Amino acid sequence: MSVEQSVIHDIGYQRYTGVRLGRGYAARSLYTHGVRTAFGFGRSAKAKIFPWLMVGIIGLVATIVTAIRAQTGVPVMSYVDFPEKMTPLLILFCAAAAPELVSRDLRTGVLPLYFSRPLRRADYALAKLLALVTSAWLAVAGAQLLMLLGGVFSVHGFRAVWDEIGDFLPGLAYSGVHAVVFSAVALMVASLAGRRAVAAAVIVAVFFVTLPVTGVLYAVGGDTGRELANLASPSTLVSGVGDWLFDPVKSGVGDFGPLYGAVALALVLGCVALLLARYRRVAR
Repeated sequence: MSVEQSVIHDIGYQRYTGVRLGRGYAARSLYTHGVRTAFGFGRSAKAKIFPWLMVGIIGLVATIVTAIRAQTGVPVMSYVDFPEKMTPLLILFCAAAAPELVSRDLRTGVLPLYFSRPLRRADYALAKLLALVTSAWLAVAGAQLLMLLGGVFSVHGFRAVWDEIGDFLPGLAYSGVHAVVFSAVALMVASLAGRRAVAAAVIVAVFFVTLPVTGVLYAVGGDTGRELANLASPSTLVSGVGDWLFDPVKSGVGDFGPLYGAVALALVLGCVALLLARYRRVAR
């Protein structure tokens, strides 16, 4: 066919004229998807087993505590004590969820696709972090809500119910402290490994291998050493923050409460800074 006989066929291609949802929508969608991923929604049944096992055990403990209170009328565990007792389970939850949120993307090489859109690298990292914080907080806060419902039906009068809610709110805040610190550490570690199993193992090691250091400092450090010993591990660091904020009378950190708060804040900010630095360099 000669050039003069060529025909251009209109097969219906058109420019996109719809609404361009932009960077904010992409970040919100990534956050929502991250929360779902942490709990295994939208994935295989196998992926749901471990996170919901942790959530189920936490909920079972709350149910038992609530049942005992209903029978005896005496609280066996306060709302503030609850997240501290659930620390090992919450660490395991974060160790399982963090690699699912970031390690899979590293391993499959999809990050260039994310970053080819208006979504910025910092948006990706912060959306993933916020998703993990939200998921970890919900894992404990849901059980605390169950305890609150049981507690409300165990007391009489509006004043008692109001006092119960007053005890409940600091417990929620303390769960938030756990979620922020544990999630920041876990996601930063997971962002360095493309294999989920390796990332999960390293996260657990970071939290639990440092515990013997705390024990040694507590044993040989004298009064001051015992008050500072919890600084040596992220899990016990949060416990020290809780003593300072929510139990100042029986605090085991003495006058070092503000130091615990400052170290916890520095740890979170440091992990976030490393996370952002990591994603400024990845997939270049």
